Amino acid sequence: MDSAERPAFVLHEHRRPQHHFDLRLEEDGVLRSWAVPKGLPDEPGEKRLAVAVADHDLDHLTYEDEVKSIADIGWWEEHDRSERRILLTLHGRDDDRRYALIRTSQGWLLHRLADQ
Repeated sequence: MDSAERPAFVLHEHRRPQHHFDLRLEEDGVLRSWAVPKGLPDEPGEKRLAVAVADHDLDHLTYEDEVKSIADIGWWEEHDRSERRILLTLHGRDDDRRYALIRTSQGWLLHRLADQ
């Protein structure tokens, strides 16, 4: 896949009003966004709450200010999708990590998968 065709992602770290992270995935000309209060799960099998929030404009990919900074940025790859789940890999600055975004009756969970 040509680098120009790769959809981007950004992980923003917010320091106010309460510390949290926003995961944003480029899709259909916008950034689909989830607030992840405790940050992305680090270890395979770990799960974190992910709250769907409003889509953002693509200019948020590189946006930073006094309360929001870029924790990671790169491109993402979708492996499988259904109505209740998206399997993906985030290709970040330092490494590649596989995740599943899982829709539950209460919202979303972000589940770290074993790297393959």
